Amino acid sequence: GGRISNMDNAFVIITEYNLKTQGFLVAGVERIVNMNWGDIHPPPKGTGREHYLTAVTEVESKLVEIIDVEKVLAEVSPMNETMSQSVVSEKVAEDAKELHVLIVDDSKIARKQVTRCLEGVGVAVTALNDGMQAWNHLQELTDAGVRIQDKYLMMISDIEMPEMDGYTLTTNIRNDSRIADFNIVLHTSLSGVFNKAMVEKVGADGFIAKFNPDVLGEEVVKRIEQFSQAK
Repeated sequence: GGRISNMDNAFVIITEYNLKTQGFLVAGVERIVNMNWGDIHPPPKGTGREHYLTAVTEVESKLVEIIDVEKVLAEVSPMNETMSQSVVSEKVAEDAKELHVLIVDDSKIARKQVTRCLEGVGVAVTALNDGMQAWNHLQELTDAGVRIQDKYLMMISDIEMPEMDGYTLTTNIRNDSRIADFNIVLHTSLSGVFNKAMVEKVGADGFIAKFNPDVLGEEVVKRIEQFSQAK
């Protein structure tokens, strides 16, 4: 939309996002709508690369655009995206060369941030856009006889995603005996008691609030060390 013409009647929405508290200045709030993640869909093809959409949905037969807040915050309030060199030892860097991590996130900015961090650790990365895409990918590989635990060291997944959220993705994996022990870390912009309780309920191996490259790097390093010791 355009500029807010009447600042006296404007609102500031206070949010906690990516471990920061910030305010969004808006002309008004028309309504708050609760939606199921299955009703949230990726942006239509052909929208280009420079848009600020992370998803779309339909409310009362009207198309509603969902903004990629992570992209907005990365532009207006950039955060440190560089992992400290001390996080990765020489041995871990050597072990990482043979390992592969699956990341799942609907935000293009978040995928780039996580990929950059993991490449700093030394692992190869496959990045997918949402939970449904990840679930289909894992099922196709497993049905073809691939052992997921041998192909991927771990999966780092966002929680809030179109088509299928991270909680449902984790639950589906845990309910499939072929991949039930796949290592899963949930990585979310929304840190809180509810999210932590849900992470435990669905059986994820870890929970990290976005975005701290050192914390993320340390989680991957810990998993590499576990994997190396188990050989």
